[in-house]
Amino acid sequence: MSTRNLRRGLVALLAATLSIGAFHVQAETLRIGYQKYGTLVLLKARGTLEQRLAGQGFDVQWTEFPGGPQLLEGLNVGSIDFGVTGETPPVFAQAAGADLLYVAHEPPAPSGEAILVPKDSPIRSVAELKGKKIALNKGSNVHYLLVRALESAGLQYRDIQPVYLPPADARAAFERGSVDAWVIWDPFQAAAEAQLQARTLRDGQGLVSNHQFYLAARPFAERNPAVISTLIGEIRDIGRWVEANPDQATEQVAPLLGLSREITRKAVIRQGYGARPITPEVVRAQQRIADTFAELKLIPRKLVIQDAVWAAPKRIAQYPE
Repeated sequence: MSTRNLRRGLVALLAATLSIGAFHVQAETLRIGYQKYGTLVLLKARGTLEQRLAGQGFDVQWTEFPGGPQLLEGLNVGSIDFGVTGETPPVFAQAAGADLLYVAHEPPAPSGEAILVPKDSPIRSVAELKGKKIALNKGSNVHYLLVRALESAGLQYRDIQPVYLPPADARAAFERGSVDAWVIWDPFQAAAEAQLQARTLRDGQGLVSNHQFYLAARPFAERNPAVISTLIGEIRDIGRWVEANPDQATEQVAPLLGLSREITRKAVIRQGYGARPITPEVVRAQQRIADTFAELKLIPRKLVIQDAVWAAPKRIAQYPE
């Protein structure tokens, strides 16, 4: 074969390879972190997100985390692109240098987190927690609830002995009597109330909003705003469905959680639903949380929350119908 013919053959082979590749582009992957409870659990079970994103060339990969801090550590190290947490985890994550964006939030759910004590505990008020051991997941939404509850009782954070444990270990310590109180969120809260007859010393009502935030890795959101928009739209839609059909939602969620329908329904009812954009009011509330933790030296520096709020491009609808 002549050199000219060989060259022509190689060019033809390359062209054919590129042509085949054009029709067989490997799908990209949206990696979502979720916790044991919330709208993402239902979205995962329903499968509609996968159908919507397939048309945009994306697969979906789901990873469960025990709490918000662990989830955002996954986002920080690049193992996930998107997730949901309470108010405090993104503050700690942003302070640690995580390149994250707040992309949406749920309405307040202040009764969905609480300070619990054992049913036979002599403790009857938050003021009586002075000097006591209190279990909580460090950097989680309940961390701020505890700070605010102590302040409302005339105590400071240094007046108690925090015991930092993830939910499963905290429950074990609570059952053993190794701690005097446990600050926890649903569905762990509802389960402890029903299964252990734990008493609520104080929930978030009148103290905190307990927003749920949807967060994305900044590089992913900036590269794929349409994917983020589709995702938030699906979350919003399933939240509306849960609000209108709490009993049906309970039927779906209970087996996923391994909890009774009674416990699950209580947690379902206490959650806020309806993903919506981050408003200036929500930014101010989140800034107060960040300032509080900076003053307590629980984070190493002051933050500007607005710097981490997603602004969808004008050509992209944040909440497509």
